[in-house]
Amino acid sequence: MIPLLLGALAVVLLVVGLFLIVVWFTGDNPPQLPAIFASDTPVPTETPTPLPPSATPTITLTPEPSLTPTPEGPLTYIVEEGDTLFSISQQFGVTMDVLITANNLANPDNIPVGTELVIPSAELELPTETPLPETLVSGSLIDYVVKTGDNLQSIAVQFNSTVAAIADANELDPTDVLFVGRRLLVPVNIVTPAPTSTTDPNPSTPTATLRP
Repeated sequence: MIPLLLGALAVVLLVVGLFLIVVWFTGDNPPQLPAIFASDTPVPTETPTPLPPSATPTITLTPEPSLTPTPEGPLTYIVEEGDTLFSISQQFGVTMDVLITANNLANPDNIPVGTELVIPSAELELPTETPLPETLVSGSLIDYVVKTGDNLQSIAVQFNSTVAAIADANELDPTDVLFVGRRLLVPVNIVTPAPTSTTDPNPSTPTATLRP
């Protein structure tokens, strides 16, 4: 019987012990477990807060000074089928007078296909003509190259001549059209322009009087 009693007592003690342990751990102040049984409390890792992005400096490019374009130098052009001196002058932006002078054209109205023409810069200007001496004898002949806008009347007025005299000297009809670049013999100082009054608010067109 004694072993049975001892066994029953042991069972009772075990049950009471388990009960006390459960009550102890589920109370308001549960006991701290020894360090050997305690689980490691994870240490919170610090997450670095990213710094706000630094402002990217804006680079302002300084515009380079614009260079003044240098005028193009002389070019060489080969005359093609259908070209005229006028069409070539329009194509390269130069005047017909400049083309005639630069190429010393004797007959600007006849430029054969294949002719090499020097095309000067568009900024090129013809030199100012030397004024005729005032002492030229009446009827003296000068060599004149027709320019853009010229006609027999304007040339006659310029050199104190007459349309008829210029036409006779060059075997022309007074109504003929002058082509730029044509060379004319102009009799000069054969008329005296009538002076105009400086007090007349509406001066009349000066008339030419033939010299005796």
